[in-house]
Amino acid sequence: MPTTTNPQSVRKVPSYCYNCVAGPDFMNVKVVDGVATEIEPNFAAEDIHPARGRVCVKAYGLVQKTYNPHRVLQPMKRTNPKKGRNEDPGFVPISWDEALDLVSAKLTSVRAKGLVDDSGLPRVAATFGHGGTPGMYMGSLPAFLAAWGPIDYSFGSGQGVKCVHSEHLYGEFWHRGFTVAADTPLARYVISIGSNVEASGGPCAVTRHADARVRGYKRVQVEPHLSVTGACSAEWVPIRPKTDPAFMFALIHVLVCEQGLDKLDVAFLRDRSSSPYLVGPDGLYLRDAASGKPLLWDERSGRAVPFDTEGAVPAVAGRFRVEGAISIDADDARQQFDVAEGVTAYTKLVEHMEKYTPEWAASICDVPAATIRRIAQEYLENASIGETIEIDGQTLPLRPVAVTLGKSVNNGWGAFECCWARTLLATLVGALENPGGTLGTTVRLNRPHDNRLLSVKAGEDGFMAQYFNPTDKEHWVAKPTGRNIHRTLVPIVGNTAWSQALGPTQLAWMFQREVPEDWNMPMPTLPDVWFIYRTNPAISFWDTRTLVEEIAKFPFTVSFAYTLDETNWMADLLLPEATDLESLQMIKVGGTKFVEQFWEHRGVVLRQPAVEPQGDTRDFTWISTQLAKRTGLLEQYNNALNRGAGGGAPLKADGYDYSLDASKEHGVEEIWDAVCRASSASLSEGREVHDLEWFKEHGFYTVPMSKTEWYLSPTLAQQGLRYEMPYQERLLRIGRELGNRLHEHEMHWWDEQLSEYAALPEWHDVPGRWAQQIRNAGGKPEDFPLWLLATKSMQYHTGGNASIALMREVAQNVRGHTGVIMNAKTAKSLGISDGDRIEVRSHIGATYGDAVLAQGVRPDTLVILGQFDHWATPLAKDFGMPSLNTIAPMSMELTDATGSGSDIVRVAVRKVAREETAQ
Repeated sequence: MPTTTNPQSVRKVPSYCYNCVAGPDFMNVKVVDGVATEIEPNFAAEDIHPARGRVCVKAYGLVQKTYNPHRVLQPMKRTNPKKGRNEDPGFVPISWDEALDLVSAKLTSVRAKGLVDDSGLPRVAATFGHGGTPGMYMGSLPAFLAAWGPIDYSFGSGQGVKCVHSEHLYGEFWHRGFTVAADTPLARYVISIGSNVEASGGPCAVTRHADARVRGYKRVQVEPHLSVTGACSAEWVPIRPKTDPAFMFALIHVLVCEQGLDKLDVAFLRDRSSSPYLVGPDGLYLRDAASGKPLLWDERSGRAVPFDTEGAVPAVAGRFRVEGAISIDADDARQQFDVAEGVTAYTKLVEHMEKYTPEWAASICDVPAATIRRIAQEYLENASIGETIEIDGQTLPLRPVAVTLGKSVNNGWGAFECCWARTLLATLVGALENPGGTLGTTVRLNRPHDNRLLSVKAGEDGFMAQYFNPTDKEHWVAKPTGRNIHRTLVPIVGNTAWSQALGPTQLAWMFQREVPEDWNMPMPTLPDVWFIYRTNPAISFWDTRTLVEEIAKFPFTVSFAYTLDETNWMADLLLPEATDLESLQMIKVGGTKFVEQFWEHRGVVLRQPAVEPQGDTRDFTWISTQLAKRTGLLEQYNNALNRGAGGGAPLKADGYDYSLDASKEHGVEEIWDAVCRASSASLSEGREVHDLEWFKEHGFYTVPMSKTEWYLSPTLAQQGLRYEMPYQERLLRIGRELGNRLHEHEMHWWDEQLSEYAALPEWHDVPGRWAQQIRNAGGKPEDFPLWLLATKSMQYHTGGNASIALMREVAQNVRGHTGVIMNAKTAKSLGISDGDRIEVRSHIGATYGDAVLAQGVRPDTLVILGQFDHWATPLAKDFGMPSLNTIAPMSMELTDATGSGSDIVRVAVRKVAREETAQ
């Protein structure tokens, strides 16, 4: 990196870091004589930003990222037509004109053939990395993608294995929470089940939880190893891997079977949940014969009435004789009951949970029954049912308890049960979307994305409107429109760009190699053109060695490249964009965002060039504009920008017009100047308009918002709506309907996943699924006696900075970042000492690392931080670090109904000679 003595000029340039979903965080870039030298907090945002203007460790690596000697600094073209791990791509430098002509010719050819192929699948695909964060760096590319037309986002970069997948889908279904967090500033008691928020939550989460500890809250960390979050908690409960549903079911048992209804928030259950709805003998809601509305028992009139009957006083618990009701099953199949017993959903819950005692759970999850019972009682006591709090002049219930879930708990088999139990625990005490409780942070599958309260609309049966993929015979999508067939297989995920990325992404990869025997749909195809940016699925997905072989088959891959990596090793074209400190973009901030980004403001922040771009790298907005112009889409592209596809705000709305001339090419600064003006005008309702130059100086612009917008329950109360808890009658019907469609097409390969559609989840042997998968693959489970988990690291979180030396240096000082964490007693029994080189083997292969011995991990569990096993990424390929992804199978058996699988695998371990594993 260049250095300067006796500086002539020193500037501090405001910007932001959004390298993981815990952002955005405000920062300043110190620039000395044109050279970026330091990253600093931006304390001008101290009263605006939840972390008071501070950034996490990743941001401090951005200077080295900018001056990385391994950067791709000009467009590169592949010269070796053969692709594969052992094939040198033979990249040679070319001009931007040649590069853009090459990709534009491919795209023009695609448009000439048709945007979708003979299988009905888009000819262009795109894969972007961690949690939507690439969108905060790709400038106006979203406008180009919008102008293009259908694009397949099905090829994931690890969504099912690396993200909290089931939480996204069920969280949006139950309470518009794409991700879920505790209301930490008000919480008194938090049960954190595998949620490693101190590592992955960024400075906002760390700040909020540190303040809460000072205030005296208690956090109980339930997970197989003692993570950073566990070490900062009041109590660590070392649970057996993948038995979390049993633990949570036992907590519910204590509340509803031992403590009883009188101890719970009866008013919330009665008015804000489905608890009073009457369930008939067929497991479906009893409904009014005339209206089809679910019935409840009105204690005032002593009869069953439709749920929305004015003045009715619903019975929360009980069994009642109901005359003349009907039920409605899948495909509108109706059953008439002359007389039927109607059981409230709450009573069905109580009876269902009777068998899930703490003693039963203790034998499964290896947590003492007394511990489970105590935690349940502490949770109930701290819920403070009956308390209220005034927030911005509004009196709301105060329920200062929360349950949060982490990766491998809220994705894969068992995740439906855990997400249901988490939301139900909040419902029972009225802590769901109320102050102090369990809150959704943002919304993505429903709209509008920047205000989840506005996403609440009245739907059927007194619940929020849901936008499922259809499962009825007339509208079911039998011919997939994307390669992960999300519209066909996963009703709850809906159909948006985010939905595509949250479909069963592994199926898009698996079915390129082999489809099930009873596959009765068009055969999957490869896209003609595949764009990738800030993603490395060859490292971040399952069974990465096999995945590399599939990536090599893609006919034309365009990588917006920072360095070489394991995925773009197979690319045909590398386009180097100006990175974090070199380019221009405006994004929205504030409101409620991922993890614990709860703000009291809304606004926008500018990322601006602190230094000149290195080499011949170009601003992403310039690249996008050139692609639009060369493919004949300039007018459509500009119109997309005018609609707001570039971020910030629409460029034209009531009271202002900063729209771009759709017929002309516009420069980078011209585009973002219009966004700056429109955004400030929109936020201030026309009172203030700030141009690009103003934002370059000030960095951000925000307006206040009420903290009451953090909480969804008041909005449901205003609209008279209920949470779809505790009884999942709609999911039960949809699952049956989906099964009908698949079976009509003589397809049964998704039958095991259909079993997850249950009104009340049952415990099933979740860990046993991994053992059975090994047997079905021809192995013996007893040969793989240990569980291997992956955990998160603040230094390496999302994997995008594995090639930055500073991150490596810092990580070496944090326990666990040098290899495989294992229990010291287990290691001793295997003759393994601290620092020994070890082989960790699953039934599909092996990965290698150094043993890191610890007491804070279960004897049956190994833990790896991050995702490594690099072989092309500069610096990272020399780490000799292991990766769970290398040895985790990509398996239909281990895929749940949402299309996700857990970041966990059964393994064996042995000591090996270091020279055996030299890369």
